[in-house]
Amino acid sequence: MNPNLITSALKSEVSLKISKKNHYYSSLIPGCINKKETPRLIKKNQYIPRLLSTLDLKEFIHTVPFYLLPFAFCLLPFALIRPALAQPTRSPLKVVVNSNQDGSVKPDNNLTLREAINLINGTLTLDQLSPTEKAQVESLSSPARSKIEFNLPAQQTTIRLVEHLPPIATAGVIVDGTTQPGYNRGQSATAEIEIPVPLVAITPAETVDIFQGLTIINDDVTIKGLSIYGFKGQHQATVISTPADILISHRLPPHYDGQFAADKPPQSVIIENTWLGIPPDESMPSTMSAFGVWVFSGTGVTIRRNRIANHDGSGIITSEQARELKITENIIVGNGMAGMPDAIRLEGTIENTTIDSNLICGNDGSGVYLFKPTGAVSIRNNQIKYNGHRLRRAAIYLMGDDHQVIGNQITNQAGPGVVVAAKPKSDRNIIQDNQFAALEGLSIDLVTRNHTGARHYQVGDGPNPKRDSPNRRRDTGNNAVNTPRWLAVEFFQRDGQVSLDGLADPGAQVDIYLVDQVSPKTPGYGPLSRKIATAEADQDGKFGISLSNVQPGDYLSAIATHPDYGTSEPAVTVVVRALDDQGNSIETRSATTLPKTAKPQCTSRPVARVPVQPQSPQIPEPLVLKVPRVIHFALDQSRISPRTAAVLNQIARVLQEYPFMTIDIQGHTDFRATVEYNQALGWRRAKAARDYLLRLGVGPERMTIRSFGESQLKTTGTTSVNHARNRRVEFIFQDVRGLDIILVEQEEDLQVE
Repeated sequence: MNPNLITSALKSEVSLKISKKNHYYSSLIPGCINKKETPRLIKKNQYIPRLLSTLDLKEFIHTVPFYLLPFAFCLLPFALIRPALAQPTRSPLKVVVNSNQDGSVKPDNNLTLREAINLINGTLTLDQLSPTEKAQVESLSSPARSKIEFNLPAQQTTIRLVEHLPPIATAGVIVDGTTQPGYNRGQSATAEIEIPVPLVAITPAETVDIFQGLTIINDDVTIKGLSIYGFKGQHQATVISTPADILISHRLPPHYDGQFAADKPPQSVIIENTWLGIPPDESMPSTMSAFGVWVFSGTGVTIRRNRIANHDGSGIITSEQARELKITENIIVGNGMAGMPDAIRLEGTIENTTIDSNLICGNDGSGVYLFKPTGAVSIRNNQIKYNGHRLRRAAIYLMGDDHQVIGNQITNQAGPGVVVAAKPKSDRNIIQDNQFAALEGLSIDLVTRNHTGARHYQVGDGPNPKRDSPNRRRDTGNNAVNTPRWLAVEFFQRDGQVSLDGLADPGAQVDIYLVDQVSPKTPGYGPLSRKIATAEADQDGKFGISLSNVQPGDYLSAIATHPDYGTSEPAVTVVVRALDDQGNSIETRSATTLPKTAKPQCTSRPVARVPVQPQSPQIPEPLVLKVPRVIHFALDQSRISPRTAAVLNQIARVLQEYPFMTIDIQGHTDFRATVEYNQALGWRRAKAARDYLLRLGVGPERMTIRSFGESQLKTTGTTSVNHARNRRVEFIFQDVRGLDIILVEQEEDLQVE
């Protein structure tokens, strides 16, 4: 057998003979070779790992969108250039990259990033460099760390790769984009979290598909001050790599049982002040990366103060293990555009992981999604808002035990706040001191095993009844800890005090919350706006407290937290009333409508602090806008035609001029296919319109998409013109704030077959 060729005749895993001639190979992936596939040549500097013995394929595939199914069986991390397993101790080096060129390693006047990594790895020696290149290399004394710095020409700071870079295989390396002349540590493009604008960018060359930007397989590596974007590949039957801007993994596959011992996971890797998925000019890249940071295997990895956006899949994802992972002070916006929709998706062993003080906004699914992890996560002090606009999910979705969700602001979610799964068993999850607003569901939703549809696992199953059997503890998230129950539907203020009483599980801590709004989608419930008091349930489950910090007309709710069970769902809201002189209840304000919120915005520009001169208020004149409300598509197509693009340009201009305005993008089809096919086609059309507006600068937090398929035909006629009118996307403009909008039923882009 030729060890360089994988043929279509292979039907099962075949071990390749490992010798001096072909030691780059380990084994083939079963199930990833199509019998009809043309044989593919696998280069000698690549190998394919075994399937992981711990991977539950059935459960894993159910979590992967159809778009990613062609490589769902093969989401494995290793098409790396395999460095020598045993390396002699080398003196640390400082290597200055002075050229943005890429290609074969050769002695010339240009020291490239590829050559710099090879020098650090010891696979390229100083003797192989030209005198000009040698001048860019300095030997350092131990214990200094090896460094890759940059001194690129001012107008040539984008490195366009023509093939995969070698992995960073030496411990202690610092790849430092902040050394590029002109880098300004004080210049941030965002006010919410200050992250400097990078100058040095790494991206694939045009017409080239590259799976990874930087790959890290050793300890104590630091990446900072770079822009990395555009890394993914065509999803083929035999997938040889894991696509991501940055991949952190073993040097060899986990559970490898060949003649080499498996490496331990890289430790103490740091990714900081780097933009992933975003060019330095903040334009939308022509090719979106597949994922941002993929921690396939690592211990003590720190991901801090990065901007992570514009990925087909998740911004941060883990696989086999990511113990002691720290995700702090990142801006994670607009990810999950075509695949796994969640901003942060954690799987595998994630013991002692911390997600702290991040801005997570405008992603297509959940802000944080835990899928069958081993170990506990602490999710604290994050701003999680405007997520779930493609796939309606909880802002935070928990599977597993002993997670903590504390002190977060969770708002404007197209779904509930926090969902705790029932299967697999998920207990003792603590959810406290969070602030919720503008949710399409409960603030906390504990799912029961009676509800096992995909929708329930994504958006919860609504309020649970009182626990009526010990068996409920086994079939409901957080051991079916009981929701607090008030002993009245309204409580009265007397002498400035309001006395509350109710029932909860004995020994539970009961947190009292103010409710600013009552959700129309969950009558009787509202987002938990702010904690105002805490009480304790006694051995009989009774609790009571007197409050002086509430007013007549305030709405209240409560949650119960028991150390053995976790946190409950919220209680039904009750109202505080005042009494007149005769002891009758006085009608007070209603909290049944959603308040007007600030304009939807994930990030803003830093502004100079200058004194604002007071101005006399001016009453604006009513504005009348004419804007198209519909675009059209060709038969069985979701492509944006030139005429349709012109219509979308008009819509984009209106949205840019009025930044408080939001839109619901609704895809439709004609009736000439199956219901299922048309539902998916409607999704593709709505997504195509959303993606076009994204490229024109409309923020993802301002757009939601959905599909009605063939269920809402514009006309029931059967002529070609009628069919063309049904093949459409409609725009529903929301939060128009008094604008008089004339919606135009345009047909300039009508595409008659």
